[in-house]
Amino acid sequence: MELEKIIRDTAKNLLKLSAIVLPPTVEKALRDAYERTPEGPGKVQLKAIIDNIEAAKRLKKPICQDTGVVSFYLKVGDDFPLKSGLKRILTEATVEATREVPLRPNAVEILGSNTGTNVGTNIPWVVIELTEGDYLEITAFPKGGGSTNVSQVKMLSPGLGMKGVLTFYIDSLLNAGAAGCPPYFVGVGIGGGENVCVELAKKALLRPIGVRAEGELGKLEEKMIEAGNLLKIGAMGTGEGPTVLNVSIETACRHPASLPVAIVFSCWALRYSTARVAKSGEVEYLTHRGIVLGT
Repeated sequence: MELEKIIRDTAKNLLKLSAIVLPPTVEKALRDAYERTPEGPGKVQLKAIIDNIEAAKRLKKPICQDTGVVSFYLKVGDDFPLKSGLKRILTEATVEATREVPLRPNAVEILGSNTGTNVGTNIPWVVIELTEGDYLEITAFPKGGGSTNVSQVKMLSPGLGMKGVLTFYIDSLLNAGAAGCPPYFVGVGIGGGENVCVELAKKALLRPIGVRAEGELGKLEEKMIEAGNLLKIGAMGTGEGPTVLNVSIETACRHPASLPVAIVFSCWALRYSTARVAKSGEVEYLTHRGIVLGT
């Protein structure tokens, strides 16, 4: 029971951290973008973003009114003593975080109304990866509606190859325009099937910024960043400053007749937080080391 409480409190704190404090690498990418953007409307928008980041930390309030739909990504060690109860515990943590942070209620039943708690049918979405060890790693990943609405998935002809993937990415950026609050962080999922490529793309957003895929895929990531910024959508659609701050690609083997591709956007507020809970109950925060948010 004590370990259950530790997991619940940790998950609740991860939701609070992710809502209020951007991961340091995300904040650094935005500050670097501000520094290299010439004076003008784009720089003004980036300054407003940085001011917003600082105000959220100072006031201990969510960085955006849209606190997103809640997902948790878990790594569960073979020797970690709790497994089947994890979704229940995370659901309880989400309800508590909704009330205490507070988080805006964003869970609407398909044939009903807003649940008011950010939990409901299949939400929070929980993805579990089994691994060696005696620890539980939890990543809270609340994702807002604006960037979700401009995300895209398409079944390409395999003959189009990576050229077709790049074209689809550019088309998706043009379609998104400023609607998803750029500058964007972009996850690209290729292969696996229609469901797999979307999940790959979303998880790609959690890869540390600037860490490239190996070989040709890493070169494609760099090409996508360069091509995206040539579109001149700019910070919040001003046409100035960066359009894309990072692109990460994840892949899976594909069917010979299929080339599924998903482009998942995050707005400038790429929010997630990760902690590791040991079998002993000791908690280590990985993305937000040393950051404490009091009540």
